[in-house]
Amino acid sequence: MVLPPGLPAPGFSLLASPDHLLSLAELRGRPVILAFYPADWSPECGDQMALYNEVLPEFERLGAQLVGLSVDGVWCHRAFAEDRRLRFPLLAEFEPKGEVARRYWAYREEDGTAERALFVIDADGVIRWSYLSPVGVNPGADGILDALEAIAAEEATPRLPAQESAP
Repeated sequence: MVLPPGLPAPGFSLLASPDHLLSLAELRGRPVILAFYPADWSPECGDQMALYNEVLPEFERLGAQLVGLSVDGVWCHRAFAEDRRLRFPLLAEFEPKGEVARRYWAYREEDGTAERALFVIDADGVIRWSYLSPVGVNPGADGILDALEAIAAEEATPRLPAQESAP
Protein backbone atom coordinates (compact mmCIF):
# COMPACT_ATOMS: atom_id res chain seq x y z
CA MET A 1 0.00 0.00 0.00
CA VAL A 2 1.21 3.51 -0.87
CA LEU A 3 0.10 6.86 0.56
CA PRO A 4 -3.63 7.18 -0.07
CA PRO A 5 -5.54 10.10 -1.60
CA GLY A 6 -6.51 12.98 0.64
CA LEU A 7 -3.13 13.42 2.34
CA PRO A 8 -0.70 16.27 1.72
CA ALA A 9 2.07 15.13 -0.64
CA PRO A 10 5.42 14.96 1.18
CA GLY A 11 7.82 17.59 -0.13
CA PHE A 12 11.21 16.86 -1.65
CA SER A 13 14.14 18.31 -3.58
CA LEU A 14 16.04 15.89 -5.81
CA LEU A 15 18.57 16.13 -8.61
CA ALA A 16 16.99 16.39 -12.06
CA SER A 17 20.44 16.84 -13.65
CA PRO A 18 23.98 16.92 -12.29
CA ASP A 19 23.59 20.58 -11.33
CA HIS A 20 19.84 21.17 -10.93
CA LEU A 21 17.59 20.31 -8.00
CA LEU A 22 13.85 20.11 -8.63
CA SER A 23 11.47 20.42 -5.70
CA LEU A 24 7.81 19.56 -5.41
CA ALA A 25 7.23 23.09 -4.10
CA GLU A 26 8.45 24.50 -7.46
CA LEU A 27 5.67 22.59 -9.21
CA ARG A 28 2.89 23.86 -6.92
CA GLY A 29 -0.03 25.51 -8.65
CA ARG A 30 -0.60 22.75 -11.18
CA PRO A 31 -1.24 19.01 -11.02
CA VAL A 32 1.85 16.83 -10.69
CA ILE A 33 2.23 13.19 -11.67
CA LEU A 34 4.85 11.31 -9.67
CA ALA A 35 5.82 8.05 -11.34
CA PHE A 36 8.04 5.97 -9.05
CA TYR A 37 9.70 3.06 -10.84
CA PRO A 38 12.31 0.44 -9.91
CA ALA A 39 15.17 1.00 -12.38
CA ASP A 40 15.96 2.85 -15.58
CA TRP A 41 17.01 -0.05 -17.77
CA SER A 42 14.47 -2.73 -16.85
CA PRO A 43 12.15 -3.70 -19.74
CA GLU A 44 8.93 -2.75 -17.92
CA CYS A 45 10.33 0.59 -16.76
CA GLY A 46 11.52 1.44 -20.25
CA ASP A 47 8.10 0.61 -21.68
CA GLN A 48 6.30 2.57 -18.95
CA MET A 49 8.41 5.71 -19.39
CA ALA A 50 8.16 5.47 -23.20
CA LEU A 51 4.36 5.27 -22.92
CA TYR A 52 4.27 8.34 -20.66
CA ASN A 53 6.49 10.16 -23.14
CA GLU A 54 3.92 9.41 -25.87
CA VAL A 55 1.02 10.51 -23.63
CA LEU A 56 2.90 13.62 -22.41
CA PRO A 57 0.95 16.02 -24.69
CA GLU A 58 -2.29 14.79 -23.10
CA PHE A 59 -0.87 15.24 -19.58
CA GLU A 60 0.21 18.76 -20.56
CA ARG A 61 -3.21 19.53 -22.09
CA LEU A 62 -4.64 18.76 -18.65
CA GLY A 63 -2.09 21.14 -17.09
CA ALA A 64 0.02 18.46 -15.40
CA GLN A 65 3.76 18.07 -14.97
CA LEU A 66 5.10 14.50 -15.12
CA VAL A 67 8.12 13.53 -13.02
CA GLY A 68 9.78 10.10 -12.90
CA LEU A 69 11.62 8.95 -9.77
CA SER A 70 13.89 5.99 -9.13
CA VAL A 71 16.92 5.15 -7.01
CA ASP A 72 19.21 5.34 -10.04
CA GLY A 73 21.83 8.08 -10.11
CA VAL A 74 21.60 11.27 -12.12
CA TRP A 75 24.11 10.03 -14.75
CA CYS A 76 22.17 6.83 -15.27
CA HIS A 77 18.98 8.90 -15.64
CA ARG A 78 20.68 11.14 -18.18
CA ALA A 79 21.77 8.19 -20.34
CA PHE A 80 18.35 6.53 -20.04
CA ALA A 81 16.46 9.74 -20.89
CA GLU A 82 18.69 10.40 -23.90
CA ASP A 83 18.38 6.82 -25.14
CA ARG A 84 14.57 6.87 -24.79
CA ARG A 85 14.23 10.52 -25.87
CA LEU A 86 12.24 11.33 -22.74
CA ARG A 87 10.90 14.87 -22.51
CA PHE A 88 10.17 14.99 -18.77
CA PRO A 89 12.45 15.08 -15.73
CA LEU A 90 13.75 11.95 -14.02
CA LEU A 91 14.70 12.57 -10.41
CA ALA A 92 17.55 10.69 -8.75
CA GLU A 93 16.93 9.14 -5.34
CA PHE A 94 20.42 7.73 -5.29
CA GLU A 95 21.60 9.27 -2.02
CA PRO A 96 20.06 9.10 0.48
CA LYS A 97 18.72 6.08 -1.35
CA GLY A 98 14.93 5.89 -1.54
CA GLU A 99 14.27 8.64 1.02
CA VAL A 100 11.37 10.14 -0.95
CA ALA A 101 9.97 6.74 -1.94
CA ARG A 102 9.88 5.87 1.76
CA ARG A 103 7.85 9.03 2.51
CA TYR A 104 5.31 7.91 -0.11
CA TRP A 105 5.36 4.31 1.22
CA ALA A 106 6.76 3.27 -2.15
CA TYR A 107 10.14 1.77 -1.26
CA ARG A 108 11.01 -1.91 -1.67
CA GLU A 109 13.27 -2.77 1.28
CA GLU A 110 13.80 -6.31 -0.04
CA ASP A 111 15.66 -5.16 -3.17
CA GLY A 112 16.47 -1.50 -2.49
CA THR A 113 14.37 -0.03 -5.31
CA ALA A 114 11.22 2.02 -5.61
CA GLU A 115 7.87 0.37 -6.12
CA ARG A 116 6.06 0.92 -9.40
CA ALA A 117 3.78 3.52 -7.80
CA LEU A 118 1.84 6.43 -9.25
CA PHE A 119 0.55 9.59 -7.60
CA VAL A 120 -1.49 12.48 -8.96
CA ILE A 121 -1.11 15.56 -6.78
CA ASP A 122 -3.39 18.55 -7.21
CA ALA A 123 -2.34 22.19 -7.50
CA ASP A 124 -2.66 22.59 -3.72
CA GLY A 125 -0.26 19.73 -2.98
CA VAL A 126 -2.83 17.11 -1.99
CA ILE A 127 -2.63 13.53 -3.25
CA ARG A 128 -5.76 13.02 -5.33
CA TRP A 129 -5.03 9.53 -6.70
CA SER A 130 -2.47 6.84 -5.97
CA TYR A 131 -1.84 3.39 -7.38
CA LEU A 132 0.59 0.58 -6.61
CA SER A 133 1.23 -1.69 -9.58
CA PRO A 134 2.91 -5.09 -9.43
CA VAL A 135 6.60 -4.39 -10.03
CA GLY A 136 6.65 -6.45 -13.24
CA VAL A 137 3.58 -4.81 -14.79
CA ASN A 138 3.38 -1.56 -16.74
CA PRO A 139 0.43 0.27 -15.11
CA GLY A 140 -0.40 2.27 -18.23
CA ALA A 141 -1.76 5.80 -18.20
CA ASP A 142 -5.55 5.38 -17.89
CA GLY A 143 -5.70 5.91 -14.12
CA ILE A 144 -3.53 9.01 -14.36
CA LEU A 145 -5.69 10.48 -17.13
CA ASP A 146 -8.90 9.71 -15.21
CA ALA A 147 -7.53 11.49 -12.11
CA LEU A 148 -6.36 14.52 -14.11
CA GLU A 149 -9.71 14.74 -15.90
CA ALA A 150 -11.53 14.63 -12.55
CA ILE A 151 -9.37 17.50 -11.26
CA ALA A 152 -9.99 19.50 -14.46
CA ALA A 153 -13.75 18.88 -14.21
CA GLU A 154 -13.80 20.14 -10.60
CA GLU A 155 -11.87 23.25 -11.57
CA ALA A 156 -14.30 23.91 -14.45
CA THR A 157 -17.38 23.59 -12.24
CA PRO A 158 -18.50 27.02 -11.07
CA ARG A 159 -18.79 27.35 -7.32
CA LEU A 160 -21.76 29.15 -5.92
CA PRO A 161 -21.05 31.81 -3.31
CA ALA A 162 -21.84 30.80 0.24
CA GLN A 163 -25.32 31.85 1.28
CA GLU A 164 -25.54 34.31 4.12
CA SER A 165 -27.67 33.22 7.02
CA ALA A 166 -30.73 35.28 7.84
CA PRO A 167 -30.63 37.26 11.10
